[in-house]
Amino acid sequence: MKSDMIEEKAQAAAWFKSLRDSIVAAFEELEDSHNEGPFSDQPAGRFDVTETTRTADDGSDAGGGLMSVMRGGRVFEKVGVNISEVYGTLGERAQNAMAARKGLPGMKEDPRFWASGISLVAHMQNPHVPAVHMNTRMFWTPHAWWFGGGSDLNPCLEYDEDTRHFHQTQETHLAPHGDGLYQELKEWADEYFFVPHRKRARGVGGIFMDDRNTGNWEADFALTKDIGRAFLPAYVPLVERRRTSGFGDAEKDAQLVHRGLYAEYNLVYDRGTKFGLETGHDANAVLMSLPPLAKWV
Repeated sequence: MKSDMIEEKAQAAAWFKSLRDSIVAAFEELEDSHNEGPFSDQPAGRFDVTETTRTADDGSDAGGGLMSVMRGGRVFEKVGVNISEVYGTLGERAQNAMAARKGLPGMKEDPRFWASGISLVAHMQNPHVPAVHMNTRMFWTPHAWWFGGGSDLNPCLEYDEDTRHFHQTQETHLAPHGDGLYQELKEWADEYFFVPHRKRARGVGGIFMDDRNTGNWEADFALTKDIGRAFLPAYVPLVERRRTSGFGDAEKDAQLVHRGLYAEYNLVYDRGTKFGLETGHDANAVLMSLPPLAKWV
């Protein structure tokens, strides 16, 4: 394999940044264009952007990123769009949090790593508008590299046409990368986003991959970019379709209970949460995915 992959790392980090910029702009446009229906009389939301930093045990620089969070908007109650580029060495607990890449030969002797990615979670004002999650990332060690991530839809009030649109858009974007790939990543998402202690899925699925390394970096990076490109056309039409719908206490209660399920999953099972905390990344950025309000029955 290529040793330090300096050019490839730079390309990946630049892509995640450009995808972040596109999504932030699109979400602020949704805020500006929400002129009727619930919350339309409120000021349009804007992202607060904060630089995040990470330091190694010896106090040296270990990377960081941007945490972009909008709270209390017309459409978005809370949405975070984070990017990061971090590096350093992996301790034993962090290596164990890598899931599919545990026990890489040579890691104990040379535990260096580099990782970059984008992570997004949106919790909506209107319970008819589905919550959503998306993340993609590249990971490098001297011993292996890989890509991971995906996106999934998390409505508290399900609409078949919304689920169908979300999945069909992803299938279209994945089609150039091989027959059967969409179905493979869909099934992976169904398994990954299952909440064992509740014996149910946390939403209506999407696509997910981990440990993607076919040996062709360019092809795997192209797939990762198309997973990111699929996000806005898969999700924005659903927001536009549902954001003007009226709702009452029962719908809002269903939303808060569903958010409780989402919080349980992210705190108990999500690999990204575990890895971020184990590697010392900014805790607020790692826990950005948690909803502003939730409820348990």
